[in-house]
Amino acid sequence: MPGGRLGLQDQFTELGQRAASFHNGPLLLMCLVISAFVLLLLGYTMFRFRRGANPTPSRNTHHTMLEVVWTLVPVLVLVAIAIPSIRLLAAQYSPPPADLTIKVVGHQWYWTYQYPDNGGFEIVSNQLREKGDPALKPGERFRTDADGPIMLATDERLVIPAGKVVKFLITSEDVIHAFAVPAFWTKMDAVPGRLNQEWVKVDRPGVYFGQCSELCGARHGYMPIAVEVLAPAKFDAWLASKGGTPKGAKPIATPAAAATAPADPAAIEQPALTQPVTAQN
Repeated sequence: MPGGRLGLQDQFTELGQRAASFHNGPLLLMCLVISAFVLLLLGYTMFRFRRGANPTPSRNTHHTMLEVVWTLVPVLVLVAIAIPSIRLLAAQYSPPPADLTIKVVGHQWYWTYQYPDNGGFEIVSNQLREKGDPALKPGERFRTDADGPIMLATDERLVIPAGKVVKFLITSEDVIHAFAVPAFWTKMDAVPGRLNQEWVKVDRPGVYFGQCSELCGARHGYMPIAVEVLAPAKFDAWLASKGGTPKGAKPIATPAAAATAPADPAAIEQPALTQPVTAQN
C-alpha cells in the first residue's frame, strides 16, 4: 500500500467504493462486535466455571432457549452479510451498455490488449527491467520513476477513456492467468479457450497498477498491469497515434486510396441509347 498503510487500496470505481464502504463499515463492525463478545464470553466462562469455584460440576446438558439463541443469531448475522453482498454481486455481473470493448489476453509472461472497436490494433505489454538488471539488453528501455513503481511499470500501458463504460473480454493463450487491478475492484481469471467478462467505469484520469494474480509459471511475479485513464479527447489522440479510430468513426482515407476510389456512377456520362454498337474482334 502507498505509504505503508494497511487496508484496501483507494477505490476509483463505483463498485469498488461500494464494496470498500461495506468492508470498512458494517462488515468490520460486525467482526469487532462478534470477536469482543466471544472473548468476553470465553473469559467469563473460564473465571465463573473454573474448578476452584465449582468443585461439583453441573450435569445440565440441554437449555432450549440458549440453543435457539445460538442458532438464530448466527443465521441473522449471515443474512445481514448476504443481502448487501448479493446486491454488490448483482451489480458487478449486470454491466451497463459498454462504450468500449477491449480484449485482454494473458501470455507467459506478458499481456496483450486488443481494441476491436477502434480498428483492431493490438498492444503488447511487458514489464520494464531495472537499469542495473544484468538481463537488460543494450539499447533496451529500462524503468524510470515516470513509468511507475518497481515491478509494476510496463513498456506499454492499457489505455482507457475516463467516464466511459469499458468492457474487458479476458482470456489466455496458454495457462490460467488472472487480470487484477485492485483500485478498480477487478479480478478475473484468464482461462484458455474461454472468454470471461469484467467492466469498469473510471472517472478520474491517472495511472493504476495491478498484477497477474494466478500462479502461472516461473515468471508469474513479472506480469504487471498498468492502466492509464485519459480524458476522452486525449484518448482519441492516443488512438490516432496507434493507428486506431474512435468507435463508430470511419477510417480516414489516404490520398492514394482517394485517387483510386471509384467515381460516383451518377456523375459518369452515359452513352446515348441510340449509339451504334461496334463489334469487337
